Amino acid sequence: MGSKSVLNIFFLVVFVGWLFIWVMLPTPTYKNSWTPQLLIKLDSTYFREQGKNLLLFTFPIMLIAAVSCVYLHLYSKSTSDHSSTNKGRQYFGSWRRPWLVMESLGIVNAVELIFAAMFTILLVWSLANYIYISYGNLHMHNPAEKVWMAKFRSVALRLGYIGNVCYAFLFFPVTRLSSILPLVGLTSESSIKYHIWLGHLSMALALLHSVGFIIYYAVSNQMVEMIEWSSTYVSNVAGEIAILIAITMWVTSLYKIRRKMFDIFFYTHQLYTLYIIFYLLHVGAAYTCMILPGIFLFLIDRYLRFLQSKRSVTLISSRLLPCSTFELTFSKNPGLTYNPTSILFVNVPSVSKFQWHPFTIVSSSNLETDKLSVVIKCVGSWSQKLEKQLSSSPDHLQISTEGPYGPSSSHFLSRECLVMVSGGSGITPMISIFRELIYRSTVQRNTKVPKVILITSFKNTTDLTMLDLLLPLSTTPSDISNLDFQIEAYITRENDPQQHDHDNNLELTSKSKQQLIVFKQNPNDSPISAALGKSSWLWLGAIISSSFFMFLLLLGLVTRYSIYPIERDGKLYHYSAKIIWDMFLVCASVFIATSVIFMWQKRENEIEGKQIQNVEIPTNPTNSPVGNLCGTEMEMESFPHQPIVQATKVHYGARPDLKRILFGCKASDIGVLVCGPKSMRHEVAKICASGLAQNLHFESISFDW
Repeated sequence: MGSKSVLNIFFLVVFVGWLFIWVMLPTPTYKNSWTPQLLIKLDSTYFREQGKNLLLFTFPIMLIAAVSCVYLHLYSKSTSDHSSTNKGRQYFGSWRRPWLVMESLGIVNAVELIFAAMFTILLVWSLANYIYISYGNLHMHNPAEKVWMAKFRSVALRLGYIGNVCYAFLFFPVTRLSSILPLVGLTSESSIKYHIWLGHLSMALALLHSVGFIIYYAVSNQMVEMIEWSSTYVSNVAGEIAILIAITMWVTSLYKIRRKMFDIFFYTHQLYTLYIIFYLLHVGAAYTCMILPGIFLFLIDRYLRFLQSKRSVTLISSRLLPCSTFELTFSKNPGLTYNPTSILFVNVPSVSKFQWHPFTIVSSSNLETDKLSVVIKCVGSWSQKLEKQLSSSPDHLQISTEGPYGPSSSHFLSRECLVMVSGGSGITPMISIFRELIYRSTVQRNTKVPKVILITSFKNTTDLTMLDLLLPLSTTPSDISNLDFQIEAYITRENDPQQHDHDNNLELTSKSKQQLIVFKQNPNDSPISAALGKSSWLWLGAIISSSFFMFLLLLGLVTRYSIYPIERDGKLYHYSAKIIWDMFLVCASVFIATSVIFMWQKRENEIEGKQIQNVEIPTNPTNSPVGNLCGTEMEMESFPHQPIVQATKVHYGARPDLKRILFGCKASDIGVLVCGPKSMRHEVAKICASGLAQNLHFESISFDW
């Protein structure tokens, strides 16, 4: 058995053990048998009542997060895209095939359904056991309280308890630089829907919990309890503030509001910091340890993103297409590598100091070793303002970035045939795949490259110019001679403007003016590089382990020499003061450990960045350098490469018949990637889920939150 298999078994055993503790937590066995024994052994003078939960709920996940960094460092680069056998792909492919396609839930596969069912069972199991135990030991809070009131209060309280289960998982999907998500083949973008599901569920439980207690206080004449900040128990006021913040975040995150008023959603969602503070003040220190791993890892990620975003990056050029689309090309550290379909978060202070937007990276880190490009479609106020600034031909534009973030592998590139379905700006992930295949077909000649079928839909003829982006400016026709591909382009809102053949139509409509703006280089800007350098996973593991160890050390010292002496003498240590200590020590540990390692790696990145000299940008496909034209604007004709023209068929006034096209593919192993409007993704998912073609293996790329 290899070391990789051993580590996989280790992760599985620890995770299953952690889940088992959650299953046992609400049972009489845990309460009456395990808890007394655990308290005797773990309720030390250094951790007090937090010791038990730190060991059972916090330590296992932090251990997985730290060890998985080593695992990813060792095996992410050595694992080939071709390592999985066809038999294995077919077996696991059936589990990842779409099983449920719904407007509210989106596209759900068998694995997701199973885990969702298991999670639901866990919540029901927990609630049933909590109520069973509480009903057997009802506590009357005043002489006038009736039995039904006590039972009602008990149910409301236990709804809050099982809400902690949701919060234990809530922050993992939004941790962008996560070492846990790649273990199960996920990225923060692909798993954002889990955050949405958990957010809705936790919000429903929190509302039931809050409304339940309001009703209880009203019927039992204890409304004064709502303004109590207890020194010995949970703070009701903190909980009320937390639920008001949560309602604000939840309402503005609903799909229709988020789509129409993104700015409101974005800014109100930044209230999560206040929400976490008051939520933890409400639940107390012991319960905080149960949900701490997700928050701890999220804080590390968030602070790393903050440090990375403080650097201005070198913007080399901008190519403006006539279809309200533009490509930004940055200088990048040659040591920075990423897989196709990765994304980069971009901030332009002159447009908005606080807004960050994700965009697909269209360049291949292998084909374009010193450049990184993103494509932005003008569909909102932010992108429209940025396009307006670019159109004014500025000498320099200050931009900050976060990332790149993306999948840990490109397994879909090992298929026999690759069908890429896109709509509008959904073509951008396909561009990154196309460029990577160019690299593999020209440089890695011993690597089998799939046949590519690109099905793309546009609204207008001018959008056809986006096909120019399939190739970098420096590409020559010979670079794509070994690539077997065909393009089916559909113009849905226009009829055929010419009575020529479709190839000529593509060439005619693509001969439109483009603008290339080359920017002056600012010595204070730096190439885009990984936040933690080449060995990012190892350094992330060092941050996780060192910050968590520092937190335990500081918590032990504070408890032993500040909290314990007071409680030993029978005095009261304020209930909220303990959680304030916890929050402060977590933040201090993350700040110190992350700052030290990041600054060390920043120096290494700067040394390597200085070695990058004057990246040349061609003005046209003939590779003409423009190093002497910095700070100027040029117009250039868009002449598509002849192989692109020959391989493209344009259809006017029609939408693609996706069922006919997909069922018509005869290869035995077909990867189907779709990126575009929700209706398109759902249509392709239903075709692949129908079971009528077992050779179709579906994957969706979506940034529609």
